[in-house]
Amino acid sequence: MNVPAAAAALGVTLFAATDIDDLFVLVGFFADPKFRTRNVVFGQYLGIGALVAVSAVAALIALVIPAAYVGLLGIAPVAIGTKKLVDLWRQREKDEAELEEHAGASGRNQLLSVAAVTFANGADNIGVYTPVFAVHSGLEIAVILSAFAIMTAVWCAFAHWLVHHPTIGSPIRRYGHRLLPFVLIGLGVFIMRDAGTFGLFQW
Repeated sequence: MNVPAAAAALGVTLFAATDIDDLFVLVGFFADPKFRTRNVVFGQYLGIGALVAVSAVAALIALVIPAAYVGLLGIAPVAIGTKKLVDLWRQREKDEAELEEHAGASGRNQLLSVAAVTFANGADNIGVYTPVFAVHSGLEIAVILSAFAIMTAVWCAFAHWLVHHPTIGSPIRRYGHRLLPFVLIGLGVFIMRDAGTFGLFQW
């Protein structure tokens, strides 16, 4: 296998191994009628891009910031999930006309919400990506990043397909947005537990 092909295979394997849980999060976002597809897709790319950027300097960051503090990123999905849970509890549903009226204003918040969850969920990915970037050439890294970009599109397309599938799409659309708050809260708790963040609050 030549160098670009090997790097591409590595990129696909890395992405699939570290981002499988993103599929569940993407399904939840796509199933939420308040979220526009383009905002979910752009938010996912923004989050993945931020992870890659941080991974490029993570070797230096790891010397300064303990993993437990990095785990504080898990607060983001917990906060977003809690807000969504409160919204569901209060049943603050908007009709289509109101959604259209506020679509432009809420678009940035939707994009940033998806990006924040993606970044927080991928905080542990930094520990995987960093050593890979450190031992590969510039060409190989470019190929790996290209594979990441393609796999992000595949992930988004697959999650969107699941939500709109003729058979399983209907129950996903009906209940997916209701499950999303619990998925996000659980995800945030898992991130903080895995990083040892809860130990910071023990006296």
